[in-house]
Amino acid sequence: MGNVERCDKTLPTNEMIFRVRGDAALRARFVSDLEGLAREFGLSRAEYEALRDKDPRRMMDLGVHQYYVPQILRLFFGASHNSNAHAALECYKRAFPEETAQAMALQERLERGR
Repeated sequence: MGNVERCDKTLPTNEMIFRVRGDAALRARFVSDLEGLAREFGLSRAEYEALRDKDPRRMMDLGVHQYYVPQILRLFFGASHNSNAHAALECYKRAFPEETAQAMALQERLERGR
């Protein structure tokens, strides 16, 4: 799933998230006016839609740094009450169904081996 080698350092989303993380006013706008904020930072339609749809795979395919993807999801869902049922994890499960199935199968095998 990692994409450090595919990270696009010039991608507007990376710049936007870097700035949003450190600015409470921008964080509020991220939640209340994502489309306007995306326009202001020059995001492409594809970048905006990947954020709007909370799609980790598309974000990474576009070149969003893998470090920012979970931070983006925290902006949408918060960082508290993390669990295997957390909304951010559900986004990853939908975006990476094959990897999720493999991980679940491994977990089941490990639990049976106890």
